[in-house]
Order: sequence, then C-alpha cells, then structure tokens
Amino acid sequence: MTAATDAFRPAYHYTPARNWINDPNGLVWFDGEYHLFYQYNPFGEQWGHMSWGHAVSADLVHWQELPVAIPEDERVSIFSGSIVVDTHHTSGFGRGGAVPMVAIYTGCRRVPEGGQAQELAYSLDRGRTWEKYAGNPVLDIGLKDFRDPKVFWHVPTARWVMAVVRPDDHQVSFYASSNLTQWVHLSDFGPAGEDGGIWECPDLIELAGTGRWLLKVDTFAGHPGGTGAQVFIGHFDGTRFVAEVPQGREAMWADHGSDFYAALSWGQLPATHDAPVWIAWMNNHGYAKHTPTAPWRGAMSVPRELFLRDTPVGPRLGQRPWRGLDALRGAQRAWRDVRFSEGETALDLAGLDGRSLELQFDMAAGGATDVALQVRCGEGEVTVVGVDRAQGRLFIDRSRSGVEVDARHWGGRREAPLPDAMGALQLRVLVDHCSVEVFTGDGAATLTELVFPSDSSRGVRVAVRGGTQAASLLVWSLRAASVG
Repeated sequence: MTAATDAFRPAYHYTPARNWINDPNGLVWFDGEYHLFYQYNPFGEQWGHMSWGHAVSADLVHWQELPVAIPEDERVSIFSGSIVVDTHHTSGFGRGGAVPMVAIYTGCRRVPEGGQAQELAYSLDRGRTWEKYAGNPVLDIGLKDFRDPKVFWHVPTARWVMAVVRPDDHQVSFYASSNLTQWVHLSDFGPAGEDGGIWECPDLIELAGTGRWLLKVDTFAGHPGGTGAQVFIGHFDGTRFVAEVPQGREAMWADHGSDFYAALSWGQLPATHDAPVWIAWMNNHGYAKHTPTAPWRGAMSVPRELFLRDTPVGPRLGQRPWRGLDALRGAQRAWRDVRFSEGETALDLAGLDGRSLELQFDMAAGGATDVALQVRCGEGEVTVVGVDRAQGRLFIDRSRSGVEVDARHWGGRREAPLPDAMGALQLRVLVDHCSVEVFTGDGAATLTELVFPSDSSRGVRVAVRGGTQAASLLVWSLRAASVG
C-alpha cells in the first residue's frame, strides 16, 4: 500500500481490509449483532468473482470484518439480496432448536446464455457459516436480468414478501411465500419516476406510525450524479404498492450527490430503534473501478435514520446520520453568534484533524445570498459545500477536490432543492478521508460525494457572497471507528 492510497482509507466509514466491494446485502439484526454483508471480490480490487463479504457490529459504528460468507461457485456468482431471521421456523432449515438466518440472493448463472434467478442459503451459527439450499433456484422466471430480492415478514398477512426487480422493464415485482422456498407472484410496480436507465436494488420499508411505506429503487441513468436511488412514498397492503402521489416521470431522489447507491435497510431491528436505518455503497458505477485506492476499493456511507416529512407538496423522505456516530466526537471548536463578512474566513481548528470532522453550521434567516463551508482546503484544493439562497439550492462542488477520477462524471457541482433557502437553516457535514456527506438539519436534502485531496489539505473556511451572514458553527474531530 502506498502512502497516498493509505491516506484515503476512511476513518469511520466501513471498508474491508482488502479488495473490491459494492452493494450492501443481507442487512439484519440478530442476537445482539448488526450484520453487514456486501458484494465482494475475494481476489482483487476490481469487480468480479462476486461473493458475499461479511462484517458485524454491536453499535453500527465499530465493525469486525469476518471471512467471506457466501462464495461464488462453479454454477453461479452471488449477486445482491437480503437476509431474514426465520423466527417462525417456516423454512424447515432449523435444527436442534437453532433459529436459521436465511439469505435470499440472486444467483447469476455462468452458462453462456446467462440468466438470473433467486436462490437461498442458510446459517445456523449466527451467520458464520452458510449452506446453500439444495433446491436452488427458488424463483426463476426465465429472464436474463431479474435480481436483488429484498424479503421481509409482512405481519398483517403472516407471510414472507419479496420485492425484486425486472431491470429492463423498470418494474419492481412483488411475490409472497409461506416458507421461503415457494413463491407466488402478487403484483408489479412501474415504470414510474426516472426510467431512462435500468432499475436495481429495491427496498420496501414500512415507516412505522405513519401508515405509509417507502419504495426505493436505484437507476443507472437520469440521476443528478449519474446513478442513484429514487424513492416513492405510498401504501402497501401486503399485495400491491400504490404511490400516494402519481409521479409520472418526475423522480424524488434519496440523495442528490454522486456517491450514494444501492441503499438497503436493516431488517428485524430491535424495539430500541424508533426509525428505519439504511446504508449505501458510497461510490458510482461511472467511475468506481478508477478510484485511487489500494489494496481496498469501495466504502459504505454512514448509516442513516429514515423518517417522513410533511411538506406543502406532500410527504417526503427525511434522513439524518445514525445517532450512534455521536460517540466518535472528540475535541470541539465553537464559533457562536458570529457575523461572517463578505469573502473567505479561514478557521483555526486548533489541532483538530481536518480529514475527519463533523461540522454543524446554523445560519440565521436572511443575510448573504451565497454561503459556503469550504473543507479539505489546501494548496489549490478545496471542496465546497454551499447554499445558493437566491436560487434555492444546496450544493457540493468537488471540481478542485484533488484527484479527478473521471473527466466526464467528476467535475461540476451537484445540487438539491431548498424551498425555503432564505429562512434559518442548519447544515451537518461529515468529512472523512475520501468523502463528504451533507445533511440539512430537517433532513430535507442530502448530498454524498467522494473526494481524493492531498493528505495535507486539512483546512476549513467559511465563504460568504452577497452580504454578511449571522451564524454559529460547531466543529468536532471524529475519532476513527475500529474495523478488525
């Protein structure tokens, strides 16, 4: 590992010790552990030999990397999917009183004509070892592309429900089963929203206490950052999902940045959680294989809590960083009730490491027309997180953020709408060695971008245009999370 690539390794975002990762898979809580499985190449830093890697955590912050869970074999590669804990013992896989964990994933056949179908594996030792079901596949409709099953127990109908995509048809198909091995088609959703690129990686999430469900699906085209996750809010009766507001071709994006893909929520969370939690692959299919890291390639976003926001135009998704990340906060610097003047103000971080920070920026209503936090500042390098109040936009610009990974997809800025940009506004910004994640305080907008600046680029500045700006700023150093 060279010094440069080691400098890019995240301090508190999950990445394995070695090799390629992409989509999170099989997220489930069981017996005191959060499980994070993911698409993994055990043999190298590029996509290939798709198998399931595995890590566990007690708190969604510190992770223990475990051996490969479900490896490819001579018949299929192991593509994306989900895991359930079969507490009802519907599958018959349990033995000796053990509660089985059951993985439902897409097997991509190696035969020349290809083809994808849904398959099972099960574990009786808390996910440490897995046995593939002898009757695989359990759902095969004869398509070349048919993948990414998300399965959950639907309490009102007392059965398992699967959401799975037909990518080229821009549809999410729903199936039901009483035993996880035999599946019956229920209904289809789509095309809707953005359908210019194939669909992938569905998730169907109940937003408890609201009577509503969130359907998420990723698309290969049409997103502001190239590839990304679109969401639909509506109702699911155990058979059919109906979007509350028919959207036509207008998409609602989970994240307006370039590097938030294949988000998946944890299943069967304990009662201590009052909101769903998901995590995404922090990368982009347009340039993932070119990121300047070794011997690892690919990382996950921070876990995020999901909630529903009521707005004048209807319900919308809200997101906030997982609250457990607060445990990583170290030393703090504070600028309270400051009036920032026109121009750029460099901040004295007083020993805080500018490569690993959390910033909370509270802007008073009115004031300047353009306000920005500039992070990872160095000689000729800066990443700009800004609010264009005149245009009503939150943006991130990585045009001068260091290594330009891809000339076509990298430069410029990504934007998210801010309907009340002139009002009081809070920004939360998470900076890690190779990433910047931005959240508005009300959860209305998020932006996630990879950056690869020089290790020496560690400064922070406040930049103001079009007047002065009253604000308060808190900055915390964030300690490294353990991954071992």
